[in-house]
Amino acid sequence: MRREMVDTQIAARGISDARVLEAMRTVPRHLFVPDDMKSQAYRDSPLPIGEGQTISQPYIVALMTECLRLKGGERVLEIGTGSGYQAAILSRLVKEVFTMEIKPILSRRAAGLLSSLGLRNVTARAEDGYNGWIERAPFDAVMITAAVSHVPPPLLIQLREGSRMVLPLGRPFGYQELVVVTKTGSMPVVEHVTGVLFVPMTGKALEGAQ
Repeated sequence: MRREMVDTQIAARGISDARVLEAMRTVPRHLFVPDDMKSQAYRDSPLPIGEGQTISQPYIVALMTECLRLKGGERVLEIGTGSGYQAAILSRLVKEVFTMEIKPILSRRAAGLLSSLGLRNVTARAEDGYNGWIERAPFDAVMITAAVSHVPPPLLIQLREGSRMVLPLGRPFGYQELVVVTKTGSMPVVEHVTGVLFVPMTGKALEGAQ
Protein backbone atom coordinates (compact mmCIF):
# COMPACT_ATOMS: atom_id res chain seq x y z
CA MET A 1 0.00 0.00 0.00
CA ARG A 2 2.89 2.37 0.70
CA ARG A 3 4.47 1.60 -2.65
CA GLU A 4 1.18 2.26 -4.41
CA MET A 5 0.76 5.51 -2.44
CA VAL A 6 4.18 6.71 -3.57
CA ASP A 7 3.73 5.63 -7.18
CA THR A 8 0.22 6.97 -7.76
CA GLN A 9 -0.11 9.91 -5.37
CA ILE A 10 3.41 11.30 -5.09
CA ALA A 11 5.80 10.35 -7.91
CA ALA A 12 3.00 10.66 -10.46
CA ARG A 13 2.51 14.30 -9.41
CA GLY A 14 6.11 15.27 -9.96
CA ILE A 15 7.95 14.55 -6.70
CA SER A 16 11.31 13.29 -7.96
CA ASP A 17 13.76 13.42 -5.05
CA ALA A 18 14.75 9.75 -4.69
CA ARG A 19 15.51 10.09 -0.99
CA VAL A 20 12.11 11.64 -0.26
CA LEU A 21 10.34 8.91 -2.22
CA GLU A 22 12.24 6.20 -0.35
CA ALA A 23 11.40 7.76 3.02
CA MET A 24 7.72 7.83 2.05
CA ARG A 25 7.94 4.16 1.09
CA THR A 26 9.66 3.24 4.35
CA VAL A 27 7.81 5.04 7.16
CA PRO A 28 4.68 3.12 8.26
CA ARG A 29 2.06 5.85 7.95
CA HIS A 30 -0.69 3.63 9.40
CA LEU A 31 1.02 3.74 12.81
CA PHE A 32 0.55 7.52 12.97
CA VAL A 33 -3.24 7.56 12.61
CA PRO A 34 -5.98 6.54 15.10
CA ASP A 35 -6.94 2.87 15.16
CA ASP A 36 -10.29 3.52 13.48
CA MET A 37 -8.50 5.33 10.63
CA LYS A 38 -5.80 2.75 9.85
CA SER A 39 -7.65 1.39 6.82
CA GLN A 40 -7.54 4.91 5.34
CA ALA A 41 -3.89 5.65 6.20
CA TYR A 42 -2.62 5.44 2.61
CA ARG A 43 -5.44 7.31 0.95
CA ASP A 44 -4.90 10.60 -0.86
CA SER A 45 -6.25 12.81 1.91
CA PRO A 46 -5.52 14.29 5.34
CA LEU A 47 -6.98 12.50 8.37
CA PRO A 48 -8.02 13.68 11.85
CA ILE A 49 -5.68 12.69 14.70
CA GLY A 50 -7.52 14.29 17.63
CA GLU A 51 -7.14 17.60 19.45
CA GLY A 52 -8.48 19.40 16.38
CA GLN A 53 -5.39 18.46 14.34
CA THR A 54 -4.75 16.39 11.23
CA ILE A 55 -2.07 14.29 9.58
CA SER A 56 -1.39 15.90 6.20
CA GLN A 57 -2.17 14.37 2.82
CA PRO A 58 0.79 12.16 1.75
CA TYR A 59 1.51 14.26 -1.33
CA ILE A 60 1.74 17.46 0.74
CA VAL A 61 4.13 15.78 3.21
CA ALA A 62 6.36 14.77 0.31
CA LEU A 63 6.08 18.15 -1.41
CA MET A 64 7.01 20.15 1.69
CA THR A 65 9.91 17.83 2.37
CA GLU A 66 11.24 18.09 -1.18
CA CYS A 67 10.95 21.88 -1.05
CA LEU A 68 13.64 21.98 1.64
CA ARG A 69 16.22 20.41 -0.74
CA LEU A 70 17.75 18.33 2.02
CA LYS A 71 21.15 16.73 1.49
CA GLY A 72 21.59 14.63 4.64
CA GLY A 73 23.61 16.55 7.21
CA GLU A 74 21.06 19.16 8.21
CA ARG A 75 19.54 20.08 11.56
CA VAL A 76 15.85 20.75 10.95
CA LEU A 77 13.24 22.48 13.10
CA GLU A 78 9.62 21.40 12.63
CA ILE A 79 6.80 23.48 14.09
CA GLY A 80 3.69 21.38 14.60
CA THR A 81 4.60 17.77 15.46
CA GLY A 82 1.01 16.55 15.21
CA SER A 83 1.09 12.77 14.77
CA GLY A 84 4.87 12.71 14.36
CA TYR A 85 4.67 11.42 10.78
CA GLN A 86 6.40 14.40 9.15
CA ALA A 87 9.17 14.24 11.78
CA ALA A 88 9.61 10.55 11.00
CA ILE A 89 9.98 11.30 7.29
CA LEU A 90 12.52 14.05 8.02
CA SER A 91 14.45 11.76 10.36
CA ARG A 92 15.24 9.50 7.41
CA LEU A 93 16.75 12.39 5.49
CA VAL A 94 18.74 14.58 7.89
CA LYS A 95 21.13 14.47 10.83
CA GLU A 96 18.77 15.84 13.50
CA VAL A 97 15.11 16.82 13.78
CA PHE A 98 13.77 19.12 16.50
CA THR A 99 9.99 19.16 16.58
CA MET A 100 7.64 21.33 18.63
CA GLU A 101 3.93 20.81 19.36
CA ILE A 102 1.65 23.14 21.32
CA LYS A 103 -0.75 20.30 22.26
CA PRO A 104 0.89 18.30 25.10
CA ILE A 105 -1.21 15.18 24.45
CA LEU A 106 -0.12 15.04 20.81
CA SER A 107 3.49 15.78 21.69
CA ARG A 108 3.71 12.94 24.22
CA ARG A 109 1.99 10.50 21.89
CA ALA A 110 4.23 11.38 18.96
CA ALA A 111 7.41 11.28 21.06
CA GLY A 112 6.53 7.82 22.34
CA LEU A 113 5.81 6.50 18.85
CA LEU A 114 8.97 7.98 17.34
CA SER A 115 11.02 6.46 20.14
CA SER A 116 9.37 3.06 19.70
CA LEU A 117 10.36 3.16 16.02
CA GLY A 118 13.99 3.71 16.99
CA LEU A 119 14.22 7.21 15.52
CA ARG A 120 16.88 8.49 17.91
CA ASN A 121 17.68 11.62 15.91
CA VAL A 122 14.30 13.24 16.70
CA THR A 123 13.88 15.46 19.77
CA ALA A 124 10.33 16.48 20.65
CA ARG A 125 9.19 19.37 22.83
CA ALA A 126 5.68 20.27 24.03
CA GLU A 127 5.61 24.03 23.57
CA ASP A 128 4.29 26.83 21.37
CA GLY A 129 6.72 26.86 18.46
CA TYR A 130 6.25 30.49 17.42
CA ASN A 131 9.47 31.57 19.14
CA GLY A 132 11.38 28.56 17.90
CA TRP A 133 13.96 26.63 19.88
CA ILE A 134 16.71 29.13 20.57
CA GLU A 135 18.92 26.71 22.52
CA ARG A 136 19.19 24.45 19.47
CA ALA A 137 19.53 27.18 16.84
CA PRO A 138 20.68 27.87 14.21
CA PHE A 139 18.87 25.46 11.92
CA ASP A 140 19.61 24.42 8.35
CA ALA A 141 15.89 24.23 7.52
CA VAL A 142 12.56 25.06 9.15
CA MET A 143 9.16 23.54 8.38
CA ILE A 144 5.86 24.89 9.71
CA THR A 145 3.00 22.41 9.39
CA ALA A 146 0.14 24.73 10.36
CA ALA A 147 -1.26 27.81 8.66
CA VAL A 148 0.17 31.17 9.67
CA SER A 149 -0.63 34.66 8.39
CA HIS A 150 3.00 35.82 8.44
CA VAL A 151 6.52 34.43 8.64
CA PRO A 152 7.33 34.28 12.38
CA PRO A 153 10.37 36.57 12.86
CA PRO A 154 11.99 34.37 15.56
CA LEU A 155 12.01 31.39 13.20
CA LEU A 156 13.60 33.41 10.42
CA ILE A 157 16.27 34.63 12.84
CA GLN A 158 17.05 31.04 13.85
CA LEU A 159 17.43 29.93 10.23
CA ARG A 160 20.96 29.84 8.83
CA GLU A 161 21.83 32.30 6.08
CA GLY A 162 21.07 30.80 2.68
CA SER A 163 18.75 28.16 4.17
CA ARG A 164 15.08 27.50 3.51
CA MET A 165 11.79 27.55 5.40
CA VAL A 166 8.59 26.00 4.04
CA LEU A 167 5.17 26.95 5.39
CA PRO A 168 1.48 27.44 4.51
CA LEU A 169 1.14 31.22 4.43
CA GLY A 170 -2.20 33.00 4.49
CA ARG A 171 -5.46 33.25 6.39
CA PRO A 172 -5.49 30.77 9.30
CA PHE A 173 -9.15 29.88 8.69
CA GLY A 174 -9.14 29.69 4.90
CA TYR A 175 -6.97 28.59 2.00
CA GLN A 176 -3.27 29.38 2.09
CA GLU A 177 -0.31 29.39 -0.26
CA LEU A 178 2.52 26.96 0.34
CA VAL A 179 5.68 29.04 0.15
CA VAL A 180 9.42 28.55 0.45
CA VAL A 181 11.32 31.38 2.15
CA THR A 182 15.06 31.51 1.52
CA LYS A 183 17.03 33.58 4.00
CA THR A 184 19.20 35.98 2.03
CA GLY A 185 20.41 38.93 4.06
CA SER A 186 17.83 41.53 5.05
CA MET A 187 15.35 40.65 2.27
CA PRO A 188 14.25 36.98 2.24
CA VAL A 189 13.25 35.50 -1.11
CA VAL A 190 9.72 34.03 -1.20
CA GLU A 191 8.80 31.34 -3.73
CA HIS A 192 5.13 30.40 -4.18
CA VAL A 193 4.53 26.67 -4.67
CA THR A 194 0.80 25.81 -4.61
CA GLY A 195 -2.48 26.39 -2.83
CA VAL A 196 -3.08 24.39 0.35
CA LEU A 197 -5.49 24.09 3.27
CA PHE A 198 -3.99 23.61 6.75
CA VAL A 199 -5.37 23.88 10.26
CA PRO A 200 -4.22 27.15 11.88
CA MET A 201 -1.12 27.57 13.98
CA THR A 202 -2.45 28.55 17.41
CA GLY A 203 -0.98 30.40 20.37
CA LYS A 204 1.30 33.35 19.65
CA ALA A 205 0.85 33.02 15.90
CA LEU A 206 -2.84 33.95 16.16
CA GLU A 207 -2.06 36.75 18.60
CA GLY A 208 0.43 38.19 16.11
CA ALA A 209 -2.22 38.11 13.36
CA GLN A 210 -4.57 40.37 15.29
